[in-house]
Amino acid sequence: MVKNLTVATGKRKTSIARVFLRDGAGKVTVNGKTVEEYFAGLPTAQNVRAPLDVTSSTGKFDVLISVRGGGISSQIEACRHGIARALNAYDATNHIALRANGFLTRDPRMVERKKYGQSGARRRFQFSKR
Repeated sequence: MVKNLTVATGKRKTSIARVFLRDGAGKVTVNGKTVEEYFAGLPTAQNVRAPLDVTSSTGKFDVLISVRGGGISSQIEACRHGIARALNAYDATNHIALRANGFLTRDPRMVERKKYGQSGARRRFQFSKR
């Protein structure tokens, strides 16, 4: 049985990523696939590994991520946030580097809800004078 060093949750919009940090050689697995397979060659997919690069722990840990909800871009940000939180929980000395790069801050922007009597969140129905 593989022992998790720490577990953390990352969020962005409606995406939620559970991150399990384990001893290993630096493999990052998202929903059973590698990062490159799961995010299918998106240029922003390397952002997932950014917290590992900043704390110079790229080859020290295996990262297992379970992510769901939202879109691809939102899932990438949720994974990055979760890895940063896991690294912070594992070793508090990482906090300064992670905070300076903005990896610990949860992006609060969400989709605004639709209001009654309107066609969208802000959009109104067309005004008719007559």
